[in-house]
Formats: sequence, C-alpha cells, structure tokens
Amino acid sequence: MSMQPQKVAVITGASQGIGAGLVEGYRKAGFGVVATSRTITASDDPEVVTVQGDIADPGTAEQVVAAALDRFGRIDTLVNNAGVFIAKPFTEYTQADYDLVVGVNVTGFFHITRRVVAAMLARGSGHLVQITTSLVEHASSDVNSVLASLTKGGLQSATKALAIEYAGRGLRANAVALGVVRTPMHAPEYHEALAAMHPIGRMGEVSDVVDAVLYLENAPYVTGAVLNVDGGQGAGR
Repeated sequence: MSMQPQKVAVITGASQGIGAGLVEGYRKAGFGVVATSRTITASDDPEVVTVQGDIADPGTAEQVVAAALDRFGRIDTLVNNAGVFIAKPFTEYTQADYDLVVGVNVTGFFHITRRVVAAMLARGSGHLVQITTSLVEHASSDVNSVLASLTKGGLQSATKALAIEYAGRGLRANAVALGVVRTPMHAPEYHEALAAMHPIGRMGEVSDVVDAVLYLENAPYVTGAVLNVDGGQGAGR
C-alpha cells in the first residue's frame, strides 16, 4: 500500500489544457489530487481520484469534497480552474450563454469553494487559487468579453475578500490572471493572431500557468494577490 501523500489538491476543469497541466504539476510536487470535470475519466495514477460532473451542480461539489476526504482525509489546496469563455458583442449574448458562463464561472466556484473552505477551517490551513483573465482589469478592443469580465471579475474580487476574511485562520486566497494560453480551445490557425495580442509576442503555455500556481503554493506570505501571467497584457498595449 502506498504512503498517504503529504498534501492534497482539488482541481476543477481538470480533463485537458491548463487543468490537466495542473494535475501533473501538483503530482510532481508530491500532492495527491482530486480532479473533476464533465468529461474526465479514471486515472491510472493511484494518487489521482477523478470525479465526473458539472461543476455548476452542487451535487458535483459534494462528491468532490467527499472523495477528497474519503480517499486522503484532507484538502490543502483548491484550484478553481473550470471556466467558460464566450466572446460575443454584448447584445448578442443569449440567456443560454449567460446561464452557462455564470453557472460554471460563478455558481461552480461558490458551491465547491464553500465546502472546501469548511474542510480547510477544520484543519486550520488551506490555499484557494482562482484562475481569472487579464481582461478583468484591462478590457481589449480585440475581444468582446463582458460575460468573462462580469464573472471572472467577480472571482477576482471574491479572492481578495476570502483572503481578508480568513487571513487570521490559516487560509490564503490568490488569483492568477491569464492572457491567451495555447490549449485545445484555440484552433492553430488563430495562434498567430492571438500571439500578436500580447506585448511579449507569444501566447502563454500551460507550463507558464502551472509554474505561477505552484509559485503561489509555495509562497506563505502571499495572500489576496492577483498574479498576471499574460505576456504583458495587464500592463498595457
């Protein structure tokens, strides 16, 4: 029987792209991982527990937290990575678009974070990380992003509120605000145009995001921070 991992991370939106990279990064750091998404399948790594479900459904949050506590007995970190991005002119958003984006980006965050914080408070320590976008602070004429700004902006503000509310009780909360990252979400024919949107002249890589989150993981004096990992977009264009 394998030894219990020292620490445990819960990662949402974990089946591909940034989420899959985060699972790998936390495993390399010696964490046990509970990974969830709508399409995730079982892992052949005994230290990775997968939970398939829609993060907007409170039942998924219940399952994820129960799985973490049943398998590992603790939750040290939650990375709220699940997210939906729909770029449309504001007046063309539909009710279905709104429900989907708010459901995943905000409602999903609320259900799982509330339950994870309760488990963390019982142990007196924990770390919450929200994946947001630099568009929150710096809207771009290249991208129509009102729903992204509405929802991810809410997460960014909530991150600071969580950091302050729980600063005296052993919990930290931080956000990582991203530029455009090379993932399966972006078709290769758009990569050149997307790269040009960043002052650095390239898209982000999944490894850039993982490195940033793991920096925050190992930064006990950092809480309430928004770390821009966006090729300079947040500084200006």
